[in-house]
Formats: sequence, C-alpha cells, structure tokens
Amino acid sequence: MSVFAGATGVGSWPGTAAREAAEVVVGELHTLTHLVELPARGIGADMIGRAGALLVDIGIDTVPRGYRIASGRSAATRRAVSLLGEDIDALEEAWERAGLRGSGRVVKVQAPGPVTLAAHLEMTGGHRAITDRGALRDLSASLAEGLKVHRAELARRLDTPVVLQLDEPTLPAALAGRLTGVTGVTPVHPVDEPLAMSLLDQCTAAASEVVLHSCAPELPWKGLLRSAIQAISVDVSTLTVADLDGIGEFVESGRTVLLGVVPTTAPARSPSVEEIAKAAVSVTDRLGFARSVLRERIGITPACGLAGATPEWARTAVELAQRVADVFAEDPDAF
Repeated sequence: MSVFAGATGVGSWPGTAAREAAEVVVGELHTLTHLVELPARGIGADMIGRAGALLVDIGIDTVPRGYRIASGRSAATRRAVSLLGEDIDALEEAWERAGLRGSGRVVKVQAPGPVTLAAHLEMTGGHRAITDRGALRDLSASLAEGLKVHRAELARRLDTPVVLQLDEPTLPAALAGRLTGVTGVTPVHPVDEPLAMSLLDQCTAAASEVVLHSCAPELPWKGLLRSAIQAISVDVSTLTVADLDGIGEFVESGRTVLLGVVPTTAPARSPSVEEIAKAAVSVTDRLGFARSVLRERIGITPACGLAGATPEWARTAVELAQRVADVFAEDPDAF
C-alpha cells in the first residue's frame, strides 16, 4: 500500500501558534502527519516566502508584489529561516510528547514546486523568474538541494521517515501561457512541458516519496505519468473530464491520488464521515475501479489548505479525513 494512501493535511493551517497546530496534526493524523504552515504570521510564512528558508545560495527579499530574488541574507530570508525553525521545534516537541520517536510513522513536509516558485519570484528588473530559463534552472537546483537538507534534518530529529509534497498551483497556467507579465508588451511565454517535468524530477530526487499538490484544474497528466512523481493531490471540486481521465491513468500506473473531499472552511452543517467517504467513492466508482483501490491507492485530504478555516474547523477537517481513511483501510466496501 502506498505511503500516501491514508489521510493527511495539505499544509497550511489557521492562526499563528505553531505548537498548538503541531499538537493537533500529531494527535489527529496517524497515517501521514505533516509539518504545518502558518501563513497568518506574514512575511516568510506563506508558501513562496517559506522557500527563502529552503533555497541554497539564493536569497529572497520583499517587493510590493511579493518576493524577488536577492543577494545576501535579507531580513525576509532570516525571518523565513526563523519561522521554519519554530515549526520544526514545535513538531519535534509534539512528536516527543506523543512517544513517536522511532515509531516509523511517516511525516510530510511541503514546499513550492520549482515552476510555481519561479512564477512568483521576481528578478531584479521586475520580471518573473520563470521568464528566464537560466534563473528557472538555478532556482530548481537550489530548491532541490535545500529540500534534501530540510528533509534529512527533520528525519534525524524525529527519527522517522519523511516524504515531500511539492505545491504547484501555478503549473497549469504556466504551461498554458496564462501568466501575465509586468506590462502588456512583456508576455510570459508558456513553459515547455518537458522542461517543467525535468525540473519536477530534479526536486523529486530530494526524497524517496513525493506527492505533487495542485488545486488548479487541467493538470498535465501525460507529462506527470512520465515523471518520477509518485502521487498527485487534487481538489475534487475543480476536476474536469480530462482530470478524471488523468486520475484513472495515474492510478492504473500503480501510483496514488489524494482526493481533496473535506471542505476547507466550516459549512453550515458539518458533513458526516459517510458523506465525505461517498464523495471519494463517487470518483473511483465513476472511473470503474474496484473498491480495493480506496485502501491501496487513494488518500483523503481537505480540498486545499486550511489557512482560511477557524482552528475548530481545521481540527474537524483533518479528523474527518482520518476517519474516512480508517474506514477505507478496514473495509473499502463499507459505502
């Protein structure tokens, strides 16, 4: 059974309290605990800013539109390093209190994928780094090296296996040429799919098991099938017919799909375990898979990150995901 065929969170979490968040994910997610991200803390805590703590020999700084590549160790880079360290310390403390050191329970870390990172980092002149092939390759190499170090540190401190999630919400837009430039006369040309897949594979080499997460529809499924990515995490509410076909081929190739079926914010009425389970079952049934695939090749997650949820709903969301995954593990024919 795949390490991703269980329940996990996408990554982001509400609030600014790292220790409280770590206690919840360690307590509720027993199949795939994850290192939480708390973007409400501001600069250096969001998806792109957090990369400042991971990149090797490349710094970042803030600009009005977000972040840019910078030389030296800027205040934004120092803050990103400090916040990531705080998150790791919090997870280690919760891990120790739960008696999980050496338990073999797998932990997941998240980072922006190379395409999304380059799409959202500016170069000195204000253009997206993704418009410069050399900058794109340099960022990917730096990210891959940083992820290798980051993953090794966490595995050592927790004494447990650590897997990687690459967040690529911008990948479909970058491949389709839908990104905007600084001005109307400076378009952002589409990224070549083979190049994008090679950059993903470069980062994938930083871990033994890697899941690519994207809440955007129309993922490049053919390219991903040729890549080294072992799992894909999606929001089921965004899936097109092409995405469903892609999921079918991906699972048939022996890999795993994580289905985002739990609402990211509290609905008027909290859904039952049965309702969440049926949302996942409807996808696999539509694709004609045996129910056993729910236990072996399907993971359950919130639809996307939980940064916009209340702390109460964030806990409920991951609890629901875990309970559904537990039912599938015990009896995939239950629904």
